Amino acid sequence: MGRHAGWIAMHSGIAGGADIILIPEIPYDISKVAHSVMERERLGKHFSIVVVAEGAFPAGGTLTHAEAKHIGREQRLGGIGGRVATAITELTGKETRVVVLDHLQRGGPPTTFDRVLGTRFGAGAARLVRKGAFGRMVALIPPDVESVPIREAIGRLKTVPLDNDIIESAREIGISFGD
Repeated sequence: MGRHAGWIAMHSGIAGGADIILIPEIPYDISKVAHSVMERERLGKHFSIVVVAEGAFPAGGTLTHAEAKHIGREQRLGGIGGRVATAITELTGKETRVVVLDHLQRGGPPTTFDRVLGTRFGAGAARLVRKGAFGRMVALIPPDVESVPIREAIGRLKTVPLDNDIIESAREIGISFGD
């Protein structure tokens, strides 16, 4: 989760109180990550929460792969959390622990927002069928559910824009991106 885009790591990191969030859009410098951990220690905060998207990579480095590439398939990513944790321990002397959410984050009971949005998407799709508006899909364009051409929706990868207010907000509350 987060091979090319850091949306899940960004949102879960902010919601979960992360101190450092590493996403594919911002290559990180492990020495700056370690500095953030030690700065928190200096301030009396003896732990740090680091959220790492699977597609995060160090500046000048490459993605971390879980296994060799299989013909005809995208190469499976994995292990970046462990790499970051090991490097933090080496640079700071602090104990680290890794929790890989993996497919666990896809599950769980739906929230009220999920249920209402699912209903809105279903009703929106039914409206498109009634109108004969094929080749379109429903999408949340806050606050509305609208339709967009499918080609437009799949035509580009939606990464976290570096000038997005979510990054600015995260930085303002003290979250480091290791850059």
